Amino acid sequence: MVTKIAIVGRPNVGKSTLFNRLTGRRLALVHETPGLTRDRREGDAEVGSAKVRLMDTAGLEQAGAGSIEARMQGQTESAISDADILLFVIDARTGVVPADEVFADLVRTSGKPVILAANKCEGRSGQDGLYEAYALGLGDPIAISAEHNEGMSELARALEVASVALGEARGEEPDDKDDEEDKPMRIAVVGRPNAGKSTLVNALVGAERMITGPEAGITRDSIAIEMEWKGREVRLFDTAGLRKKARVEAGAEKLSVGDALRAIRFAEVVVLLVDAQVPFEKQDLQIADLIAQEGRALVVAVNKWDLVSDKKEFLKELNIEIERLVPQVRGVPLIPVSALQSKGLDKLMNAIFKVYETWNRRLPTAALNRWLEEAQERHPPPAVRGKRIRLRFMTQPNARPPTFVVFSSRADKLPESYRRYLVQGLRDAFDMMAVPIRLTMRKGANPYARNRARS
Repeated sequence: MVTKIAIVGRPNVGKSTLFNRLTGRRLALVHETPGLTRDRREGDAEVGSAKVRLMDTAGLEQAGAGSIEARMQGQTESAISDADILLFVIDARTGVVPADEVFADLVRTSGKPVILAANKCEGRSGQDGLYEAYALGLGDPIAISAEHNEGMSELARALEVASVALGEARGEEPDDKDDEEDKPMRIAVVGRPNAGKSTLVNALVGAERMITGPEAGITRDSIAIEMEWKGREVRLFDTAGLRKKARVEAGAEKLSVGDALRAIRFAEVVVLLVDAQVPFEKQDLQIADLIAQEGRALVVAVNKWDLVSDKKEFLKELNIEIERLVPQVRGVPLIPVSALQSKGLDKLMNAIFKVYETWNRRLPTAALNRWLEEAQERHPPPAVRGKRIRLRFMTQPNARPPTFVVFSSRADKLPESYRRYLVQGLRDAFDMMAVPIRLTMRKGANPYARNRARS
């Protein structure tokens, strides 16, 4: 049975744009004029492995009996009744308004599974509205931009999971499920020219898949290679060497560097390959910083380990150096390898799988808030102008990378040093090493308190 999904929300939040994006066709009219959609429109779509039927609806408005707005609302309410899943959309740039709260109660009381999407989150303009959406009590909002095609993979994934779960509850045989664990893990191998990236890729694949040689800059394109490592599907990206920006020549090399940077953004885990003969040069550290900024999980592989004489002492020194030189991502695993002799590959892949799991981890809100209370007891936030800062609530809106939000009435006064204390505390308490942690301070109290008061 095809799952029916109704896209609902107040006028002009971008429902029709989202409907067109998900169906892949311009079926619904889109304009800045509120209320353009009146009748509900249906279209078939595929979200992952699930086939669904989407229903675009008129904006929910409070209207007088007999008016055209009231009839539009009747159509929307009918769509809610017919739907199996409700996709509730808000405008993140505007934030949560009273109309959103009214109609959030409507979809909540329907008893249908609800997925909350905060639209128009491109750039930073919708961040405040995204966090306000927690107060609606409809679960974690998914940040999207239907117009700019941002966040659509996360939304499609949520719709697929909900659709598959619904089918299982009905006793239907699910289609081939495309769980995250079954998708090939995307790994990019990056580093300076001639660090041995292509040789390492060949060693992992077990074949001479990439051209190698002593000359720097042989690899130009980012090449994706499908492989399997002990039963786990992997998509491996070999990339061009990244030189200092001032040394990058126009033409082919500039295109190659751009391709390598895209591979970093597309990857889930990035292996930074450094040369054991000249480890941690300035360019290596800049690449590591770029990986952290992009929010990717990081593993450092030290190649040409067969040329190192005192391996134990040298490894000890490198581990001390990486903690000092890459403080933005603490606990990065440092794995010695010899790509030429195919040594250290098992340890490297095990480290990759471990940081990938950490990068995907979600922590329970209750555990986070227990930890937050303990962290404040151990080291209270400083007083500013005689007033103590109180951190009231913490939640994790996203993984990949782990992203946390702390609510406080005086969030803008919290020193950066205390924010770093919280980040390092999260790493230690929840074993979240080797991945970037994003921590945002938001002004306000516990966003769930109002919903608890209602119940």
